[in-house]
Amino acid sequence: METRFTLAGPFSFRQDIKKSSFVATAAPVADEAAAREFIAAQSDRAANHNCWAWRCGPSYRFNDDGEPSGTAGKPILAAIDGQALDGVAVIVTRWFGGVLLGSGGLVRAYGGTAAQCLRGAEKIALIETTLAMITCAFGDLARVQARLGDQPGVQLRDQAFTDTGAVLSVSVPKAEFDLVTQLVTDVTSGRAVIRWDE
Repeated sequence: METRFTLAGPFSFRQDIKKSSFVATAAPVADEAAAREFIAAQSDRAANHNCWAWRCGPSYRFNDDGEPSGTAGKPILAAIDGQALDGVAVIVTRWFGGVLLGSGGLVRAYGGTAAQCLRGAEKIALIETTLAMITCAFGDLARVQARLGDQPGVQLRDQAFTDTGAVLSVSVPKAEFDLVTQLVTDVTSGRAVIRWDE
C-alpha cells in the first residue's frame, strides 16, 4: 500500500505568470468542515478567482470559481493526489493581469502553482494505527510503560487505575501489532491482557 502524507502546517507559494499573480496556500485539514473553513478564511474577495480543492480520505471536492470548467480546481486536486497527500486543502488565488492564458495555460498555472506550493511544504507520513487496551498489574506497570515508550509510533493515550493495576489505552501502528503483542506478553510473562480494537 502506498504511503500517504499530510502537511505539517500551512504553507504558501506565489508566482507571476503572464502578468497574472497566483498565490497558492495549502494546509492540513481533518475533514470537510475544516476544509471549507480554511477555504473561506483564505479567499480574497478582491481577487478575480479563488479556486480550490481538498481531499480527506475518499472524500474530495474542487471548484473553478468562474474559470473555464476543469481548468483550475481539477488540476489543484491532481497536484494533491500526485504527491500522495491526504487531509489537505489548497486554494489558489488569481489576480488577473490582462493576458488570457487559454485553457492549457490555466491548467498549467493552477496545477503548477499548487504543485510548487505542496512541494515546498513540510510533510508528515500518515501511519494507520489501531487501539490496544492493556490491562496489567501494578508490579508490571512500570516495565510495560517503559518498553512501550521505547517503540517508535506507539503512544499512550490514556490510563485508568483499578484496585490491582492499570488499564492503558495505547495507539499502535498497525504494522507493529504483532511486535507489541509479543513485547507485552514477554514483559509481563503473559499476565497482561490485551484487547485490540478492530
